Amino acid sequence: MPSEIYVPPGGPPRVASPSPEIYAQMGEANIVLMIADFYGELEQSAIRGMFPADMAAAAEKSAAFFVGLLGGPPLYHMRYGNPMMRARHMPFPIDEAARQEWLACFHRTLDRAVDHYAFPAEHLPDFRAFLEGFSGWMVNKAD
Repeated sequence: MPSEIYVPPGGPPRVASPSPEIYAQMGEANIVLMIADFYGELEQSAIRGMFPADMAAAAEKSAAFFVGLLGGPPLYHMRYGNPMMRARHMPFPIDEAARQEWLACFHRTLDRAVDHYAFPAEHLPDFRAFLEGFSGWMVNKAD
């Protein structure tokens, strides 16, 4: 008997998309670098096993998503099609603990984002809030 798909309480996130001013200030190269460093954090994390052996390729794919999300060209759409992020994450058992580990890796990267990647400081709180909501929707397994 197939198991039921877990749906996080509240359904899809109700958070505002990040400001396109982020891309305008950072540029594509800084976003790509930030995501590469984020994947470096993930590589040393407890959830490393959820990611492919080639973390550099995974980081590039993720960076394409974040470039578009932050106001740049829709690289992910152009290269890979519709993101359908929840569906793409379904093969991986993501519980709240995995979500918190993912967020911790991203938050460590964002702690240095203003100085290292020219991330506009005024947009950090909203971007962190976006990540909280977005990551909650990726949870597909109850604790």
